[in-house]
Parts: sequence; C-alpha cells; structure tokens
Amino acid sequence: MTRFILADLRRLWAGSLVVVLLVALATALSVSVILQERALRLGSARAADKFDLVIGAGGSETQLVLSSVFLHPSPLPLMPGEVLARLAADPRVDWAAPIGFGDSFSGYPIVGTTVMLANKLSGGFADGQVFAREGEAVIGSAVRLSLGDEIKPMHGVGEEGGETHTELVYHVAGRLRPTGTGWDRAILVPIQAVWHIHGLEAEEHAEGAEEAGHDHDHSGADHDAHDHHGKLDPDAALNETWTADAPGLPAILVKPQTIADAYKLRQDYRGGNTIAVFPGEVLTNLYATLGDAKQILVAVASGAQALVAASLVLVTVIHIGQRRRQIGALRAFGAPRGAIFGIVFLEFFFLVAIGIALGFALGYGAALALSGMFSQASGIAMPVGFAREDAGLAGVLLAFAATLAALPAVLAYRQSPAQALRA
Repeated sequence: MTRFILADLRRLWAGSLVVVLLVALATALSVSVILQERALRLGSARAADKFDLVIGAGGSETQLVLSSVFLHPSPLPLMPGEVLARLAADPRVDWAAPIGFGDSFSGYPIVGTTVMLANKLSGGFADGQVFAREGEAVIGSAVRLSLGDEIKPMHGVGEEGGETHTELVYHVAGRLRPTGTGWDRAILVPIQAVWHIHGLEAEEHAEGAEEAGHDHDHSGADHDAHDHHGKLDPDAALNETWTADAPGLPAILVKPQTIADAYKLRQDYRGGNTIAVFPGEVLTNLYATLGDAKQILVAVASGAQALVAASLVLVTVIHIGQRRRQIGALRAFGAPRGAIFGIVFLEFFFLVAIGIALGFALGYGAALALSGMFSQASGIAMPVGFAREDAGLAGVLLAFAATLAALPAVLAYRQSPAQALRA
C-alpha cells in the first residue's frame, strides 16, 4: 500500500505540492503570530526585571516605563531634585539612580546616570571601566564604538536632527556586558555632566559655575537660549552626593532593600507630584492589550485556515470524482473497501501533515526574522522558541487533518466497482 501511495503522489506531484503549500502557509500564519507574541512578552519582561521600582513626575505610568526602562524617546515631566535627595537618604533604599535623557549620538540615546547604575546594569564590563570624570562615557554592548572614541552629544534624536553640543566631548571609557535590553544600545554618561552641559547646575555639583539658561529636554528644565551653558570641565571629578537643590529629573530608578520596602516606597511616592510604578505591573496592562491584538490575529489566521480547509475538501472531492475509474479498477482486482479507504485517507493525511510540519518551520523562521529586526532596532533580546502548549496546537491541527482526510476516504469507500467503472 505504501508503494502505491508514493507512486500515486509522484504521478500527481503538482496537485500534491499545491495542497502542501496551502496548508503550510495557513499554519505558518498562526504559528508566527503565537511565537512572536510570546517572544515580545518574554523579551520585555526580562528587560523590566532589571528595575524594581521607577519613580517619576505625575503623568502616564506607561510612558514613564517605556522611556526609563526601554529608553523609548518621549518627553516626560520633571520632578523636583529633592525627591532624589530623600530617596538617597531613605534606609529602605539600597540605591537610587537618577536618569536624564534627551541627547543622542549616531542614533544611540545618551543617558545621564550614576556610577552605581553603570556598575549594576550588566553585572560588569566586557572592556574598560566605569566613567570616573565628567568627560567619560560607558557604552552598551551593541554600540558600535571603541574605547577612546569621541562622542559629541546632539540635542534630540538623530532622525529629528538637532543642535550638536560643542561644550563637552565624551570619550568612551568602558563597554558593558550584554543585557538583552534597550540599554545595550545606550551611551551612559555622568548625570552631573548632563546637568552641566544643559546649564542645570546645583551648587553642590558645580561650585563656582555660573548659572545659565535652561534646555528643555528630559534631563532638566526649560531653556530659552541654546548657547548658554554651564562651565564644563571634562576632567572634573564626579560628586554623587545628592542634595535637595539638585536639578529636576524625569525619572529615578530605585533598588529597595526588601520586597516589603518596595511596596512601601511605591505607596509613599504615589501621590502629590510623583508617581511610583513597578515596571512588571505596567507591562501586565500592556500585555492585556497585546493579548486582545493577538486574539484578533489568531482569529484572522483561523479564518484563513478554515478557507484553506474548505478549498482542500472541494479539491479532494473533485479529485476523487476524477479517480473513480482507478478506484473501480482496484476494487475489480479484489482490493477490499478498507484498503481503498486507507489509500485515500493516508494520501490526503500525509500531504496535510507535511504541510503542517512545513508551516511550523516557516512560522518559526518568520518569527525569528521579525524578532531579529525588532531586537536590532530596540536592543531588546526577543527569544523565539516553542513551548509545551505548542504541541497541543500541532495535535489539534493533525486531528483536524485526519477529519478532513476521512471525508474523501469515505466517499471512495462507498463507491461500488460497477459504479466506478461505468463513470
């Protein structure tokens, strides 16, 4: 029977190929949607796991997380610098790292932060060391620069264009290990330098410097003349002792001492002029929206599969009608009804099963390609892989294939030899 089926498939190879491709494309659509949605969830969750608590000024919690955790460029309101001083002195806080952004270089965001965050972010350095002076910078693993390279900050993001700051040129002092987050594409510089380059100086951070105009970006307050800045010294030592008159900040990343402290801090800073969020909670809300979109895409894919199934049934019924003489000859030579049923069933089921397997492979490849493109643009690692529940999907599809294969097999089974030969 097997040799007969293989010979039949070789003889009807063109039609068989069409059946396999139809099934493969319909299956690949569903598989790619499922794998890509899962990869996005896992990648974003792993990126957010590095940050326990984010505190910012009042506004959108979602935008606060997207900007501070995923470094998605967007203007954020500023909170008073005294919030940073209170957090730094709070015994419930292990460390609090201010971040300031708004500048870029060659498409990479420049993030002002602290030595503490630079050391904690990736667990160490692949090369070089942390910045120790205002004119030094640390780059993420995906930044295409080398140690010692110059970085000339430009106001805003590269695509939008903007003023290039000529008051200070950073030099790369170290490269972080990969984190699988958007911070792999970031350039980290001292927050003190960011404040100074935009004229946002506190006495404790720049003694003797003249107060100047203010830039309107995410590192501080408004400015009305971009040619007024504070005095800059690339060799100036860093002072990360925060006081109440520190410049305004868009966000502070906080590492609480304990889980209980995290919830207390979140409660204390959810009111007045600040909000405090757990990135994981914000992502849960985003996942709910993402889940709705996934359901729509899966419904579309299921509709495509239903149309393919209907087309296959129609093609198969026509095909059985065209093979009535062959079926009649087999019966006339003594082939039992069960053998006829088995031949037709196995031929159709074999083709659909191959299509399903090919569809899983194509869907996996499509998800890998999409995740690679997204990872390259965002820096977030998007792990694509099958899970245990995917075996259930394969089982459902194979059961559906068996049901489809049984229909033409039953039609062939019910034909008598005399009717088939007279056709």
